Amino acid sequence: MSQPLWVGVDVGGTKVLAGVVDADGRVRRTARRATPGRRVDVRRVEDAIAQAVAEVAAGEPLAGVGLAAAGFVDADRARVRFAPHLPWRGEDVRARMTDRLGVEVKLENDANAAAWAEHRFGAGRGVDDLLMITMGTGIGGGIVSDGRLTRGRNGMAGEFGHMMVVPDGQPCDCGGRGCWEQYASGGALVRAAQHRFGQQPSLLEDLCHGDPALISGPMVTAAAEEGDLLAREAFAEVGRWLGVGLANVVAALDPACVVVGGGVSAAGNRLLDPARTALEHSLVAAGHRELPPVVAAALGPEAGLIGAVDLARP
Repeated sequence: MSQPLWVGVDVGGTKVLAGVVDADGRVRRTARRATPGRRVDVRRVEDAIAQAVAEVAAGEPLAGVGLAAAGFVDADRARVRFAPHLPWRGEDVRARMTDRLGVEVKLENDANAAAWAEHRFGAGRGVDDLLMITMGTGIGGGIVSDGRLTRGRNGMAGEFGHMMVVPDGQPCDCGGRGCWEQYASGGALVRAAQHRFGQQPSLLEDLCHGDPALISGPMVTAAAEEGDLLAREAFAEVGRWLGVGLANVVAALDPACVVVGGGVSAAGNRLLDPARTALEHSLVAAGHRELPPVVAAALGPEAGLIGAVDLARP
């Protein structure tokens, strides 16, 4: 008889990704569902989680589930207090999903889980003081200090995406304005391309059928890979803002390494080179300190679910 499965689930603003993960952090198989949105009943999000877990388990027994949520998870890792891109507002997600799945569920913030995965198995393996930035629908952050996750008094450390970088700037889903994620995220990349649309010939004109409202992050990435100047300028702008925000966080935490993950990070050095330059130019006393390397995450979109499982195991 096969051993019961450990399943990790990463719940983000656009997708629910579940995976069977072994003790060495390897993902054996995955299942995916679309996230219903942030203005729906919470039960629809939990339905999507349950469906993805059922599909990936394929009838085999479960040992436990690690759930990584894109939101402010409390210090007890029981409730999602607030989620800018999801409908959870103080719900006891751990208890609800434990009851729903019939097996113990451990809850963690998604960026914390990704940071832990990269520390244990990925680009930050062996680095005990690590800063993780995840760039997807928004920006998340995780801190590993002296080999341990730093969660803070309320469990909400690392929510760097909602630092203000532009006073009275772009409105944000969190209710504030000028948040970092409005300038350095998947949404910011799309807006940067839309702002430039029509100013010069671009492959995006064909990809979006002439309607800039239809531009998506993958379109901008595809165009940039083909050498499209407009798309590359959009990446450079987002990369610069990434570096500006990193300068603030690095000044506060002084990590040994910065790992950048999430969907936007798939662009690699097209994003990271302008970020490194902006970090060096913006960081206080940059010429009198050892700058942390800024590297791409190694585990891709599965980092959150890998970390969630590893943190859930006894």
